[in-house]
Amino acid sequence: MAAPASVSDPARTSALSAVLDDLAASLPHLEVIAPSAETVAYLDDAATRHARRDAASGPAVALPSTADEVQEVVRTAARHGVTIVPRGAGTGLSGGASASRDQLVVSTERLNRIVEVSPLDEVAVVEPGVLNAALNEHLAPWGLFYAPDPASYEISTIGGNVATNAGGLRCAKYGVTRESVLALDVVLADGELLTIGHRSIKGVTGLDLVSLFVGSEGVLGIVVRVTVRLRPIPVARRTVSAFFDTTEAGASALAAITRSPVRPAVIEFLDGRTLANIDRHRGTTLTARGGALLLIELDGYGIDEQFGDLREALHAVGGRVTAETDADGEALWALRRGGRGFDERSWFAGGDIAVPKSRIPDVYAALPELERRFGVEIGSVAHAGDGNLHPVITKPIPDGADPLSPPAELHDAADELVRLALALGGTVSGEHGIGTVKRELAALELSPRSRQAQLAVKAAFDPFELLNPGKAL
Repeated sequence: MAAPASVSDPARTSALSAVLDDLAASLPHLEVIAPSAETVAYLDDAATRHARRDAASGPAVALPSTADEVQEVVRTAARHGVTIVPRGAGTGLSGGASASRDQLVVSTERLNRIVEVSPLDEVAVVEPGVLNAALNEHLAPWGLFYAPDPASYEISTIGGNVATNAGGLRCAKYGVTRESVLALDVVLADGELLTIGHRSIKGVTGLDLVSLFVGSEGVLGIVVRVTVRLRPIPVARRTVSAFFDTTEAGASALAAITRSPVRPAVIEFLDGRTLANIDRHRGTTLTARGGALLLIELDGYGIDEQFGDLREALHAVGGRVTAETDADGEALWALRRGGRGFDERSWFAGGDIAVPKSRIPDVYAALPELERRFGVEIGSVAHAGDGNLHPVITKPIPDGADPLSPPAELHDAADELVRLALALGGTVSGEHGIGTVKRELAALELSPRSRQAQLAVKAAFDPFELLNPGKAL
């Protein structure tokens, strides 16, 4: 295997051409698209797409439909020292799937089979290209569901969820992706297929390589099969809204839920700026009901008793609590998942941070001062059950300014939010991953020794840095 040394662009182009020629000979039925205008969409994921949207050509793309094909693609690329960018649906928000024109993108979108459902074991075996929503639709007749549900669940893949250890709304009760993955089949950088984990719910033999690979953003291997843990669909679900007069009051009320005996499946917090944004873009009237919203889902047995205890706890701290009808609840969840809009007349920066959930009020309390200091506006939703916030920072674009050149203060404010999270005992990213967008910020969180250890793990699995180089670590 040749190490991808520092070589000239012509040499890289020649190596990539050799890979494409070899694949055409060894896998004539595999679709491989040469760098062209047809592959521009594969240059970036959702986080960085706007930066190169006018590019004339994209990278080379391989579209395998079996694990064997993935192995052969990886072996061929390794033989020529061509680096690989694994890619799912491209919905990532950290730049983890961004590619250069001399790299080979290996898309798992055609590895989209649900291989097995075992109701008695409460597991399913799926390929990485299966959409999160499609899996749950398939599981419904068995009365089972897959718990992780990122806001992009309708368009994001299980493989992408595994890559970033995605969370979503139900994290408050069911945890993030890592808590629902039992086993993985992974193609390593030399093309070998490695099976790790176990089918049983419990298993402690050896080091926990599954947890190592979940969240590794494609730098250790390409996932080609996932064994996931399933849960029974709850006997009942109920949406509860609690409106508060101010963002401060709503954020402070979160402690009342923790002190209560109720453990909701979902606890989402929407601040005043977020409610106003949704009203402006969706024509709703949420701000007429209050200046902040706690949107909660209860599930399971005794749901009336759960609601009674929750209502009492939130009434005591100023909440206007409503058990929503099924239709109104569905409408509110749709607004939470996709109701925020972006004004084309404003620059914006987004991201995610996480803090201990008791420190969520401290984050919101700090936002007005950050707005004044940097001349921006900041609104944030939060997975309040686990302390994961998703701020959006905006600034109007002056007449004549370049919409594609946001001012430094926008990203300075985002960086300051990360530093705030770290000061509060949190982390630079709760679920979006590090990718390229947050690599420098991750250095603020990881000690030199910790980073050294992680790079050593990378080197053990991928000594020539063939898989997603320059990402995550």
